[in-house]
Amino acid sequence: MERHVNMAEISDGKRYKSTDMARLGCNECEGCSDCCREVGNSIVLDPWDIYMLEKNLRCGFEELLEKYLELNVVDGVVLPNLRLLGNRKGCTFLSELGRCKIHNFRPGFCRLFPLGRLYENGSFSYFLQTNECKKERRTKIKINKWLGIPNLAAYETFICEWHYLLKEVQIKAKVMEEQELRKKSMYFLQEFFVKPYLEEDFYGQFALRYQAACQFILA
Repeated sequence: MERHVNMAEISDGKRYKSTDMARLGCNECEGCSDCCREVGNSIVLDPWDIYMLEKNLRCGFEELLEKYLELNVVDGVVLPNLRLLGNRKGCTFLSELGRCKIHNFRPGFCRLFPLGRLYENGSFSYFLQTNECKKERRTKIKINKWLGIPNLAAYETFICEWHYLLKEVQIKAKVMEEQELRKKSMYFLQEFFVKPYLEEDFYGQFALRYQAACQFILA
Protein backbone atom coordinates (compact mmCIF):
# COMPACT_ATOMS: atom_id res chain seq x y z
CA MET A 1 0.00 0.00 0.00
CA GLU A 2 1.45 3.33 -1.07
CA ARG A 3 1.73 6.09 1.51
CA HIS A 4 2.41 9.79 1.11
CA VAL A 5 4.57 10.84 4.06
CA ASN A 6 7.35 13.21 5.05
CA MET A 7 10.50 11.07 4.95
CA ALA A 8 12.31 13.39 7.34
CA GLU A 9 9.67 12.71 9.99
CA ILE A 10 9.53 8.91 9.75
CA SER A 11 13.06 7.81 8.79
CA ASP A 12 16.72 8.34 9.62
CA GLY A 13 17.14 10.16 6.31
CA LYS A 14 19.16 7.37 4.71
CA ARG A 15 18.37 5.26 1.67
CA TYR A 16 19.56 1.68 1.74
CA LYS A 17 20.36 -1.10 -0.72
CA SER A 18 19.82 -4.75 0.13
CA THR A 19 23.56 -5.17 0.73
CA ASP A 20 23.67 -2.34 3.29
CA MET A 21 23.46 -2.75 7.03
CA ALA A 22 20.73 -1.13 9.14
CA ARG A 23 19.65 -1.24 12.78
CA LEU A 24 17.06 -3.99 12.47
CA GLY A 25 18.16 -6.74 14.84
CA CYS A 26 15.77 -7.11 17.78
CA ASN A 27 16.62 -10.52 19.27
CA GLU A 28 13.91 -12.16 17.11
CA CYS A 29 11.19 -9.92 18.56
CA GLU A 30 11.47 -11.64 21.95
CA GLY A 31 8.51 -10.74 24.14
CA CYS A 32 6.92 -8.44 21.55
CA SER A 33 4.28 -8.85 18.83
CA ASP A 34 2.92 -5.29 18.64
CA CYS A 35 3.60 -5.00 14.91
CA CYS A 36 1.27 -7.98 14.33
CA ARG A 37 -1.65 -6.35 16.15
CA GLU A 38 -3.95 -3.43 15.39
CA VAL A 39 -2.74 -3.02 11.81
CA GLY A 40 -6.22 -3.11 10.27
CA ASN A 41 -6.24 -4.20 6.63
CA SER A 42 -2.87 -2.59 5.92
CA ILE A 43 -1.03 -5.85 5.21
CA VAL A 44 -1.97 -5.98 1.54
CA LEU A 45 -0.62 -9.06 -0.20
CA ASP A 46 1.04 -9.40 -3.59
CA PRO A 47 1.20 -12.44 -5.91
CA TRP A 48 4.45 -13.72 -4.35
CA ASP A 49 2.83 -13.69 -0.91
CA ILE A 50 -0.14 -15.70 -2.20
CA TYR A 51 2.18 -18.14 -3.98
CA MET A 52 4.14 -18.73 -0.76
CA LEU A 53 1.00 -19.22 1.33
CA GLU A 54 -0.58 -21.63 -1.15
CA LYS A 55 2.65 -23.59 -1.54
CA ASN A 56 3.34 -23.99 2.18
CA LEU A 57 -0.22 -24.32 3.48
CA ARG A 58 -1.16 -26.69 0.65
CA CYS A 59 -4.35 -24.88 -0.24
CA GLY A 60 -5.81 -22.70 -2.97
CA PHE A 61 -6.79 -19.06 -3.00
CA GLU A 62 -10.44 -19.72 -2.16
CA GLU A 63 -9.47 -21.67 0.96
CA LEU A 64 -7.10 -18.88 1.98
CA LEU A 65 -10.01 -16.45 1.71
CA GLU A 66 -12.21 -18.66 3.85
CA LYS A 67 -9.67 -18.99 6.65
CA TYR A 68 -7.04 -16.28 6.62
CA LEU A 69 -7.61 -13.46 4.14
CA GLU A 70 -10.18 -10.93 3.02
CA LEU A 71 -10.66 -8.75 -0.06
CA ASN A 72 -10.76 -4.96 0.00
CA VAL A 73 -10.73 -2.23 -2.61
CA VAL A 74 -7.42 -0.33 -2.59
CA ASP A 75 -7.55 2.79 -4.75
CA GLY A 76 -10.08 1.21 -7.08
CA VAL A 77 -8.46 -2.24 -7.30
CA VAL A 78 -9.59 -5.35 -5.40
CA LEU A 79 -6.66 -6.82 -3.46
CA PRO A 80 -6.26 -9.44 -0.71
CA ASN A 81 -5.00 -8.61 2.76
CA LEU A 82 -4.34 -10.58 5.93
CA ARG A 83 -7.39 -10.88 8.15
CA LEU A 84 -7.06 -9.27 11.56
CA LEU A 85 -8.76 -10.70 14.63
CA GLY A 86 -10.39 -8.38 17.19
CA ASN A 87 -9.51 -7.52 20.80
CA ARG A 88 -5.80 -7.15 20.01
CA LYS A 89 -5.55 -10.82 19.04
CA GLY A 90 -3.88 -9.55 15.93
CA CYS A 91 -3.02 -11.33 12.71
CA THR A 92 -4.84 -14.58 12.06
CA PHE A 93 -1.45 -16.31 11.90
CA LEU A 94 -0.36 -15.08 15.34
CA SER A 95 -0.17 -17.79 18.02
CA GLU A 96 -1.46 -17.44 21.58
CA LEU A 97 2.15 -16.89 22.63
CA GLY A 98 2.45 -13.98 20.22
CA ARG A 99 4.64 -15.79 17.71
CA CYS A 100 4.18 -15.98 13.93
CA LYS A 101 2.98 -19.42 12.85
CA ILE A 102 4.11 -18.87 9.25
CA HIS A 103 7.41 -17.14 9.95
CA ASN A 104 9.37 -19.14 7.37
CA PHE A 105 6.99 -18.11 4.56
CA ARG A 106 5.55 -14.88 5.93
CA PRO A 107 4.50 -12.12 3.50
CA GLY A 108 6.97 -9.60 2.14
CA PHE A 109 5.35 -6.76 4.11
CA CYS A 110 6.09 -8.60 7.36
CA ARG A 111 9.65 -9.43 6.32
CA LEU A 112 10.28 -5.80 5.47
CA PHE A 113 9.17 -4.25 8.78
CA PRO A 114 10.44 -1.87 10.15
CA LEU A 115 11.88 -1.05 6.74
CA GLY A 116 9.86 0.64 4.03
CA ARG A 117 10.38 1.06 0.30
CA LEU A 118 10.79 4.41 -1.45
CA TYR A 119 9.80 4.12 -5.13
CA GLU A 120 11.45 6.51 -7.59
CA ASN A 121 12.25 6.52 -11.30
CA GLY A 122 11.12 2.95 -11.96
CA SER A 123 13.10 1.49 -9.06
CA PHE A 124 13.14 1.65 -5.27
CA SER A 125 15.38 1.93 -2.25
CA TYR A 126 14.85 0.85 1.34
CA PHE A 127 14.45 3.23 4.26
CA LEU A 128 14.31 2.64 8.02
CA GLN A 129 11.08 3.64 9.77
CA THR A 130 12.50 4.94 13.03
CA ASN A 131 9.30 5.18 15.06
CA GLU A 132 7.48 1.98 14.04
CA CYS A 133 9.28 -0.72 16.05
CA LYS A 134 9.11 -0.32 19.84
CA LYS A 135 12.24 -2.37 20.43
CA GLU A 136 15.22 -0.32 21.61
CA ARG A 137 18.95 -0.91 21.15
CA ARG A 138 18.51 -2.71 17.85
CA THR A 139 21.66 -4.16 16.32
CA LYS A 140 22.95 -3.75 12.78
CA ILE A 141 22.18 -6.47 10.28
CA LYS A 142 22.42 -6.74 6.51
CA ILE A 143 19.10 -6.03 4.86
CA ASN A 144 19.28 -9.07 2.58
CA LYS A 145 19.77 -11.28 5.63
CA TRP A 146 16.89 -9.55 7.42
CA LEU A 147 14.56 -10.18 4.48
CA GLY A 148 15.62 -13.82 4.17
CA ILE A 149 14.34 -14.18 0.60
CA PRO A 150 16.13 -16.61 -1.76
CA ASN A 151 17.06 -15.12 -5.15
CA LEU A 152 16.52 -11.61 -3.81
CA ALA A 153 17.48 -9.97 -7.13
CA ALA A 154 14.58 -11.72 -8.90
CA TYR A 155 12.26 -10.82 -6.03
CA GLU A 156 13.23 -7.15 -6.19
CA THR A 157 12.63 -7.10 -9.95
CA PHE A 158 9.19 -8.60 -9.32
CA ILE A 159 8.45 -6.02 -6.60
CA CYS A 160 9.28 -3.17 -8.99
CA GLU A 161 7.17 -4.55 -11.82
CA TRP A 162 4.25 -5.27 -9.51
CA HIS A 163 4.34 -1.86 -7.83
CA TYR A 164 4.44 0.17 -11.03
CA LEU A 165 1.85 -2.00 -12.77
CA LEU A 166 -0.49 -1.69 -9.80
CA LYS A 167 0.09 2.05 -9.67
CA GLU A 168 -0.81 2.41 -13.36
CA VAL A 169 -3.94 0.32 -12.91
CA GLN A 170 -5.00 2.43 -9.92
CA ILE A 171 -4.48 5.62 -11.92
CA LYS A 172 -6.57 4.27 -14.81
CA ALA A 173 -9.24 3.07 -12.39
CA LYS A 174 -10.01 6.68 -11.47
CA VAL A 175 -11.22 7.47 -15.00
CA MET A 176 -12.71 4.13 -16.10
CA GLU A 177 -16.39 3.63 -16.65
CA GLU A 178 -17.91 1.40 -13.97
CA GLN A 179 -18.47 -1.55 -16.29
CA GLU A 180 -14.93 -1.39 -17.68
CA LEU A 181 -13.46 -1.03 -14.19
CA ARG A 182 -15.35 -4.07 -12.94
CA LYS A 183 -14.18 -6.14 -15.93
CA LYS A 184 -10.53 -5.19 -15.63
CA SER A 185 -10.50 -5.41 -11.83
CA MET A 186 -11.85 -8.95 -11.99
CA TYR A 187 -9.28 -9.84 -14.64
CA PHE A 188 -6.52 -8.46 -12.41
CA LEU A 189 -7.73 -10.44 -9.39
CA GLN A 190 -8.20 -13.63 -11.39
CA GLU A 191 -4.88 -13.57 -13.23
CA PHE A 192 -2.61 -12.60 -10.37
CA PHE A 193 -4.30 -14.19 -7.35
CA VAL A 194 -7.08 -16.68 -8.03
CA LYS A 195 -5.32 -18.55 -10.86
CA PRO A 196 -2.87 -20.90 -9.12
CA TYR A 197 0.88 -20.77 -9.63
CA LEU A 198 2.86 -23.96 -10.12
CA GLU A 199 5.11 -24.83 -7.21
CA GLU A 200 8.31 -23.87 -9.02
CA ASP A 201 9.47 -20.85 -11.06
CA PHE A 202 7.11 -18.25 -9.66
CA TYR A 203 9.00 -15.41 -11.35
CA GLY A 204 8.72 -16.95 -14.82
CA GLN A 205 4.99 -17.48 -14.37
CA PHE A 206 4.51 -13.95 -13.07
CA ALA A 207 6.43 -12.52 -16.04
CA LEU A 208 3.99 -14.11 -18.49
CA ARG A 209 0.95 -12.84 -16.58
CA TYR A 210 2.56 -9.42 -16.23
CA GLN A 211 3.09 -9.11 -19.99
CA ALA A 212 -0.48 -10.18 -20.72
CA ALA A 213 -1.86 -7.77 -18.11
CA CYS A 214 0.10 -4.86 -19.55
CA GLN A 215 -1.49 -5.51 -22.93
CA PHE A 216 -5.03 -6.01 -21.63
CA ILE A 217 -5.33 -3.55 -18.74
CA LEU A 218 -3.02 -0.74 -19.79
CA ALA A 219 -3.96 -0.74 -23.48
